[in-house]
Amino acid sequence: MNFWKLHKIPILFFIISVAFYCSFAYDLERADFLKLISLYAALFVLFAIFLNRIPKDFKLLMWIAIGFRLVFLFAIPNLSQDFYRFIWDGRLLLEGINPYLYTPEYFITHGEFPIAQAQELYDGMGSLSASHYTNYPPVKQLCFAIAGIFAGKSILGSVVVIRLLIIAADIGTLYFGKKLLDKLNIPVHTIFWYILNPFIIIELTGNLHFEGVMIFFLIWSVYLLHSGKWKLSAFIFALSVSVKLIPLLFLPLLIQYLGWKKSIKYYGIVGVSILLLFAPYYASEFVNNYVDTIGLWFQNFEFNASLYYVMREIGYLFRGWNEIAIIGKIIPVVVLVMVISLAFFRNNKSTKSLITAMLFALSFYFFSATTVHPWYIATLLMLSIFTNYKFPLIWSFVIMLSYFAYSNLESQENLWLVALEYVVVYGVLFWELFKPKNIIEEKPKNSKEY
Repeated sequence: MNFWKLHKIPILFFIISVAFYCSFAYDLERADFLKLISLYAALFVLFAIFLNRIPKDFKLLMWIAIGFRLVFLFAIPNLSQDFYRFIWDGRLLLEGINPYLYTPEYFITHGEFPIAQAQELYDGMGSLSASHYTNYPPVKQLCFAIAGIFAGKSILGSVVVIRLLIIAADIGTLYFGKKLLDKLNIPVHTIFWYILNPFIIIELTGNLHFEGVMIFFLIWSVYLLHSGKWKLSAFIFALSVSVKLIPLLFLPLLIQYLGWKKSIKYYGIVGVSILLLFAPYYASEFVNNYVDTIGLWFQNFEFNASLYYVMREIGYLFRGWNEIAIIGKIIPVVVLVMVISLAFFRNNKSTKSLITAMLFALSFYFFSATTVHPWYIATLLMLSIFTNYKFPLIWSFVIMLSYFAYSNLESQENLWLVALEYVVVYGVLFWELFKPKNIIEEKPKNSKEY
């Protein structure tokens, strides 16, 4: 009875949230945009109430976050088809076939079925994924193989194993994120703006996107870097890159933080580690296949973009056609110039300033990118909790408007909704940039949140 009296409000909100998460996980079709956005808005409001009205009990919030994730345990992802390709690649590995050398379409069109349920997985992943070589780095491939080992020929079983790996990564992020926040004298409850966020729970745990695993290694690496263990940090950073390539963007920012000599050594450890992780997959065709597949994201695909869509319209106006092939080649150069500018013309000597530079480097990349799927911004959200900038938190709410594209057979975006999304995000960003104070207030070193 005492427990109920002390925690009746969080228990009530927990039960309501679980009901909404159950509906999201087991009774939602991606095409039903109205239901999707309504459920998400309700969950986001409940998330805000959790963090503002419930006493800051770290263990209670931790178990609530884990509980929400477990709701999705036996659900087949309903907002993404990517998991079918994950299972395909993992099963290929277990058959001794290099997943970087063959497209699923190659096998099916030649009447070959190299793995169990090949046709079902091929149909599930869709023609776009099936017609391209895999672009998933080696640590991610290892996770796919682990799913194949423990789940055998069960698609649902593979989903459960992959989901447990992603949940374990989130728990690791909670652990190292809390420790890093404490070392930086930032209130540790701030970690729940990430861990309890329905965006993270739905996109990572629910839809099996591996940003969560990449973020775990990235935050662990930054924690080690802050603790002076830069050699181990470099190896863990390489593991992060070997899940998703995006952390490579942050390497130039370390020059001020470590100095030239240590930075070069750090890059060396990262480079050698990545090469060793990729080495088992090396073949003469591997490099071309991988580079070509990565290039597609810059020069062929477009979704939920902002600055690129403006440039595209200018191209239509003056040239009469889509300039994505040209713009896609320019974007990486512009992003590199921006990152180099942040590396050399901004003070990145403290851990907080380094993380802030990471936040802005990645933000600029997404603002200029041709493709910004919702789950991409999970890294921004995590980085933001170590800074005074909260525009990624707002973005984690409005980016779900992009799912409108899946409510019609043509997957046609509503550019008014895209514009609304970015007007809100840019509005909050500019307000935060130009308000009088942008330095996070540190708590006294002898204070404790929990």
